[in-house]
Amino acid sequence: MTTIFDEQNRPEPPLGEDEWSTLNGFLDFHRATLAWKVSGLSTEDLAKTLAPSTMTLGGLVKHLTYVEDDWFGVVLLGEDQREPWASVDWKATPDWEWDTAGGDTPAELLAQWEASVTRARAAAERAYRAGGLEYPAASGFSDGRIPRLRWILIHMVEEYSRHNGHADLLRESIDGSVGE
Repeated sequence: MTTIFDEQNRPEPPLGEDEWSTLNGFLDFHRATLAWKVSGLSTEDLAKTLAPSTMTLGGLVKHLTYVEDDWFGVVLLGEDQREPWASVDWKATPDWEWDTAGGDTPAELLAQWEASVTRARAAAERAYRAGGLEYPAASGFSDGRIPRLRWILIHMVEEYSRHNGHADLLRESIDGSVGE
């Protein structure tokens, strides 16, 4: 399979491939979209809001870093929550990742996010090799339902799709850049 990249250097999801390749292709496309939307911005740019929301691009990157680590590490594989997430008092500060991103540089935010994506890819691959897309997560929802690897991958495509829409608006408000 040859990967085709678009003009923003995003990998196009494969056509006519198996379900595993298709799901990962769409997730990687959306991950690359986020990287495109935050590229070249300063710490100050990543901290800008678009009224009436308090959402920032930096907060969005840090949130998705947490989401990658949580869904693939904690939920899917049953790993302990890693730092900095393990030390957060989530009840006292439920929006911690959003609220603290302004203190991080673009390089720090992107390095943390890229590391979480690398861990997530490895976790998904490990689960897939062990049980395919039906691989059951190590933990589930409070009502006892357990998601499968397929569900987690689709959820992550949804998570990125939703937040990439936010990123579009935030980036346009910062410097006028538009696109998908």
